[in-house]
Amino acid sequence: MIPLSNNRKDLIIKMQDIEGVLLKVQKPARYTGGELGSVVKQLSKNGANVRFAFCFPDTYEVGMSHLGLKILYSLLNEMENVWCERVFAPWPDMEEELIKNDITLFALESRQAITDFDFIGFTLQYELSYTNILNMLKLSKIPLLARERKNLNQIVIGGGPCSCNPEPLADFFDLFCLGEGEEVTCEVVKLYEECKGKGLSRCEFLQKASQIEGVYVPSLYHVEYNEDQTVKKIEPLSGAPKTVKKRIIKDINSVFYPDKFVVPFIDIVHDRVMTEVLRGCIRGCRFCQAGYIYRPMREKTVSTIDAQSRSLCKNTGYDEISLSSLSTSDYTKLNELLDQMSTWAKDKNINVSLPSLRVNGFSAELMKKLNQVRRSGLTFAPEAGTQRLRDAINKNVEEHELLNTCRIAFNGGYVSIKLYFMMGLPTETLEDIEGIAVLAQKVVDLFYKTENRPKGKQVSVTISVSCFVPKPFTPFQWCAQDTMAQLKEKQLFLKEKISSKKIKYNYHDSSTSFLEAVFARGDRRLCKVLLLAFEEGCRFDGWNEYFDFEKWKSCFKTLNLSMEFYANRVRDLDEVLPWSHLDYAVTAAYLKKELSKAQAAQTTENCREACTGCGAKSFDSKGGVCDVSC
Repeated sequence: MIPLSNNRKDLIIKMQDIEGVLLKVQKPARYTGGELGSVVKQLSKNGANVRFAFCFPDTYEVGMSHLGLKILYSLLNEMENVWCERVFAPWPDMEEELIKNDITLFALESRQAITDFDFIGFTLQYELSYTNILNMLKLSKIPLLARERKNLNQIVIGGGPCSCNPEPLADFFDLFCLGEGEEVTCEVVKLYEECKGKGLSRCEFLQKASQIEGVYVPSLYHVEYNEDQTVKKIEPLSGAPKTVKKRIIKDINSVFYPDKFVVPFIDIVHDRVMTEVLRGCIRGCRFCQAGYIYRPMREKTVSTIDAQSRSLCKNTGYDEISLSSLSTSDYTKLNELLDQMSTWAKDKNINVSLPSLRVNGFSAELMKKLNQVRRSGLTFAPEAGTQRLRDAINKNVEEHELLNTCRIAFNGGYVSIKLYFMMGLPTETLEDIEGIAVLAQKVVDLFYKTENRPKGKQVSVTISVSCFVPKPFTPFQWCAQDTMAQLKEKQLFLKEKISSKKIKYNYHDSSTSFLEAVFARGDRRLCKVLLLAFEEGCRFDGWNEYFDFEKWKSCFKTLNLSMEFYANRVRDLDEVLPWSHLDYAVTAAYLKKELSKAQAAQTTENCREACTGCGAKSFDSKGGVCDVSC
């Protein structure tokens, strides 16, 4: 038993009732803890004195698939005086039991309520998880509003891609870590430990934290609005920096990477070893937020990736490795890496998968190397159905390259291809939508024209079409999203253009994409909407069975705010954006230039062909860390 202070003994008693509760819910293994690789620390005077609850605002299966959780969980637990534990959003059946039995949301490792934890850390992976964040705080009996939390504990901290515009969450979070979290999170925790030892106040800690590069404390900024509801200005307070720069890891070969993961008792979404091969992207696809906010491009060495993969397989027992990045086929030494890994992976029957292949990055040589172990499926993302639109979004993929790639795959024994597209992209026409069906049919026809195709089998081409969402820090951040009516019309139009039963067509709900766009480019006034929606019962908005768009519409109407103002409005290029005081390395001038080229359907070279001056190369004072010349 891990000792608690006397005033928390009531929670121990309640925790003893958890076993009975677990018999009443789906998948009780979501809440038991105790998996191989989980970390339990003994609390004592000389033991852990900073408790960090790493909260993932979705189910166990989704959260346990997240690489960032795996890295920070292990990293924080490497710190002598820190104990990091995991917390996941309880499914509605578990939430009901927690409330019915008056059990506070607890961490998996200790089964202790997270009410008195020092840090409540959330990873912000997608906008539709925001109501789950509020629900987890409420179930933890933690005040939802940051201004109502007074003591030097319950520091609610956020990180992840949605932190590039955290304004719709500003009222609820004490601070955000912008950019890559390994170094900055440790610095914040060490500062907290120091402030806690000196008996400093919550306010004093937050003011000191705001001076750490990459830390954004929203309460130290005042936002004013114009009469037309746009942002007028954002002013720092109490010595906070005018602009908050994201943090980057300059040497990813030496940065911490775990040698073991927690191995779940149940199947999760991505149940395998994940080894990071690079960060950033050289491509500059104009719709892709990750391609901009994760700049500059940095690669790990072959020896580093190989050693990390080998250790993880040995320590976890997994038989599949996913080489993770935004574009793994852009790794300059990919063939050498696969050769090196095959020296041990093949003998152990370990599958090596490449989840992010480019259409023009797949070759017969690469396929042969992948097929030396167990074969995995092939997925490519042309994104648009016509060359004009692919040029407008700077995809830099030609139709003949896609068809040639499919021919190589069919010759190599593949019969199933998945293709990802977007709908509603800026400058899009119905001709571009029809082009998706035409291109998919060409892939089907190509299979039957390929002489060495697998005999006696039929081809299957799956096209998945998502709705475009304009995101901050991309050239399309100023563009309007298509209305839901326009998107639905295009979805039906494409369905009518598909004639082959060998083509499977999947598409996204336009209402969820609409709400995602609202919060992606929202400002602080959306905090009130989010709170009201949560109070009205919104949970798990990313899950179709729980998403209630009518409730969201009602909340916006009640607060006299327009969803269309945030999603369907073209921004003026000189408008102050809600995230204008945050610096993610790529300059606004560069993004505007890229928007102009998109409107003219002009492409931009990738970073290895020429430096286009995005700003990432000179992001740090030592002259930048771009290694795209390697």
